[in-house]
Amino acid sequence: MENKRLNKAIAETGLCSRRAADKLIDEGKVKVNGEVARLGVKVQATDEISIDGEIITKQVKNIYLAFNKPVGITCTTDRNIKGNIIDFINYPERIFPIGRLDKPSEGLIFMTNDGDIVNKILRAKNNHDKEYLVTVNKKITSQFIDKMRNGVPILNTITEKCLVTKIDDFTFNIILTQGLNRQIRRMCEFLNYEVKTLKRIRIMNIDLGNLKIGKYRTFTSTELQEILMLVEDSSKTKEASL
Repeated sequence: MENKRLNKAIAETGLCSRRAADKLIDEGKVKVNGEVARLGVKVQATDEISIDGEIITKQVKNIYLAFNKPVGITCTTDRNIKGNIIDFINYPERIFPIGRLDKPSEGLIFMTNDGDIVNKILRAKNNHDKEYLVTVNKKITSQFIDKMRNGVPILNTITEKCLVTKIDDFTFNIILTQGLNRQIRRMCEFLNYEVKTLKRIRIMNIDLGNLKIGKYRTFTSTELQEILMLVEDSSKTKEASL
């Protein structure tokens, strides 16, 4: 069985970053199989890791959930924040969100305990589609659609070209491969539009479908096979940073 560095094993639980894990190890808060761990130690999947006495690893199958996030829920694993996604779902195993939807938005978000797939999906250059349905505060013009499609200056960059389709006078569909912070809202604001509602209806090969708000379901076996194929050649964190 392959060994991995302790900080990586901790980070893959979604608890914290590798750097934060190193700090916890350095402070003597981490034990492996009941013994205080040291920096640089390697562990196996069967090893029991605990932080401040709480066991954070055990043999659990990989979990992949599609969740329909309601407006008002915050995509954070910090349970001190009111309305956090972890307490709302109340899943019996440790899970964490892949990416985020801002608090005023709703719709599809993935939840998992698989840190490896998180790194792959979050890399924008891997061109994984995310589809949204958006309503705005005034009538949509052809000029608005053209500008949204061809790139808008936000956050010191120009957004990449994307597919935008007008649904009705106040609603449009947009498919992004980027993941800039509050991207759609910022794009609309630049064009003097205000987003009234924003719903993510698809990530890659998985649609929100008729999943009710506030509910989750596991990926089907077909969905999981397809998504693993889609990310098979995706960059991991280390490779993508080179």
